[in-house]
Amino acid sequence: MTTSPAVEALTTPAQYRHAIARVREAAQAYYGGDGDFATESVMDDATYDQWLLAIAAYEQANPAEVAPNSPTDQVAAGAAPIGDVAHTVPMLSLDNVFSAEQLVSWGEGLQRRLGRPVEGGFTVEPKLDGAAIAARYRDGRLVQVVTRGDGRFGEDVSHVIGTIIGLPERLEVADTVEVRGEALFTQDQFERANEIRVRHGATVFRNPRNGTSGTLRAKDRPYRLSMTFWAYGAVNLDSGTFLPDGASHAEVLALLSKAGVRTTRENQAAMRHVRTVEQARQRIEEIQAMRPELPFGIDGVVIKANSAAEQQAVGFGSRFPHWAIAYKLPAVERTTVLLEVEWNVGRTGVIAPRARLEPVEVDGSTVEYATLHNPADIARRDLHIGDTVTVYKAGDIIPRVQAAVVQLRPAGAVEVPLPEACPNCGGDIDKSQERWRCVKGAACRLPALIAYAAQRDCLDIDGLGRTYVNALVDSGAVTDIADLYSLDLATLSEAAGSDKRGTKLVEQIRAAKAKPLSRQLCALGIRNTGRRLSQRIAAHFLTMDAVRAADAEAMREVEGIGAEKAPGIVAQIAELAPVIDKMVAAGAAMTEPVDESTGEGPLVGADGRPMKVVVTGRMTGPLADLGRTGVKDLIERAGGKAGDGVTAGTAYLVAAPAAGGKLSGKAAKAEKLGVKVLTPEEFAELVTEYRLSPGA
Repeated sequence: MTTSPAVEALTTPAQYRHAIARVREAAQAYYGGDGDFATESVMDDATYDQWLLAIAAYEQANPAEVAPNSPTDQVAAGAAPIGDVAHTVPMLSLDNVFSAEQLVSWGEGLQRRLGRPVEGGFTVEPKLDGAAIAARYRDGRLVQVVTRGDGRFGEDVSHVIGTIIGLPERLEVADTVEVRGEALFTQDQFERANEIRVRHGATVFRNPRNGTSGTLRAKDRPYRLSMTFWAYGAVNLDSGTFLPDGASHAEVLALLSKAGVRTTRENQAAMRHVRTVEQARQRIEEIQAMRPELPFGIDGVVIKANSAAEQQAVGFGSRFPHWAIAYKLPAVERTTVLLEVEWNVGRTGVIAPRARLEPVEVDGSTVEYATLHNPADIARRDLHIGDTVTVYKAGDIIPRVQAAVVQLRPAGAVEVPLPEACPNCGGDIDKSQERWRCVKGAACRLPALIAYAAQRDCLDIDGLGRTYVNALVDSGAVTDIADLYSLDLATLSEAAGSDKRGTKLVEQIRAAKAKPLSRQLCALGIRNTGRRLSQRIAAHFLTMDAVRAADAEAMREVEGIGAEKAPGIVAQIAELAPVIDKMVAAGAAMTEPVDESTGEGPLVGADGRPMKVVVTGRMTGPLADLGRTGVKDLIERAGGKAGDGVTAGTAYLVAAPAAGGKLSGKAAKAEKLGVKVLTPEEFAELVTEYRLSPGA
């Protein structure tokens, strides 16, 4: 059982009143407080949405019983501090849809209100997971920032001026205008904010959204926290004429961008202007696929009628405009219970904690384990065994624990116990940095590191199993990866127990030397990389010399390596210089073949672009010996692009039939989206001529 169970339908007045109380309590915890205590809501967003939907369903079935304080008819469920600053134009919230079918229904409703098809098209932009604010500029200078409040009155929070990236204190033009948008913490800002708060004796924020709400309202902190802003609209202020009459939504954002305000046009999931609801749905799929890589949280996608005239024609309801809708994405944050913390030693000696959780459904999958970065991180988040914790996950990335819900901490809960000795070898621990390491470093897990390098996805040294690896390490013949390339027949025969097996290993190691740069990089076991990222690095730089010469800025140019990963990868490559030198001296290939493909193959679409293929589950038949990574290589050799998540743009899903005929999550989504599902055998037949590739 999780702390966020599915909400059942309401059938009695008592259940209805209880639901309203639950929602109002959760909303008050989020919007209320003094800025530092506005972070203790015990209900996650998914459960909050479920309660609101249940209340709305009850009210639709029982209109005579609708409570006068119903949260379904109030901005922020009526719990946001109202303040005394009147909004120039009401700041309403948005109605929600949760499926493509509901989006189509909204579009049809829009057409009915207009009495004709929508002519101005739609804009599609990410629904940023922060707090709505209005920023007032007079003669080009930012003079006031106001929260949304109840939509008609908000609080003056002008003390945050100068702390929000993207909201300049002066415009490029000396105009008067009110800019509206979302303030939030990026993930980097969120982590930095919690570090600062811990140093000042404050509790950590549970998540970036709650932290933003609290920070906007906190006026007496002894420190300042940076946030980020993206504008999604504007209104004229004080009879100003910054916005011309009839300006469309896209034109308004263009004017704001030109004036120096960051808008959703400059967002990584940038606002797009499309012609139809179907095109809007396709853009939603694209933004959802980007979600794991975005440096900030989004909880949906906003679709708006672009034309100002059409917006005016369809008008507003009491709580939201009829011309805009929020398409809510699956929840990526839930609450559950921390059962235990396990400690594992990585290939380089880093001692990494992992949280074992009471299973909870997050972003379409069941989560039982989550990342905890290091002991200092555990202390910062004030985690105790038995705590109710918030867990965040997006796409296929590993989920992470955000923070504990302290008010739900059980009696007698104990702090997470930290290891006194290396969990792998029992040796001493180097605790001089936040990331603890075994004092032996890579030697602690050298057999695991060598076995990793020998596996199929790296050097593919068939026959070099764990027993032989242990023998080579114990004898001192292998002290790092490079030593593999200098082993002679006598040493290998002794470790393997026979000349025949030793001879075979000599041949396998000779072949490993000739593997391309991507395989050599993968074998080094660089943290935060793997086969796929090693391939991208090699394809980008082509030679090991170029890889070693790259600084963090150059490394960031590689797809999949952001600002956080780049410095660490560069530093590790520098640390591995002696090992790399030994590999080069032993004759290892340190170049990557240039891709000279002609855009041909069975997985090249009619438009000449690679078709997206997603692989899931265990491979069978002709693909059984490749594994999922090998199949992804095969996809690219056949002209396609390997993907991780099923979207409307996926051409094929390769999946073995599940036992009992039950569809996996990806297969069910593929069926819903009309994506063709192929068995491994069917896919092997489609790409048979690309089955083998020299040097792959």
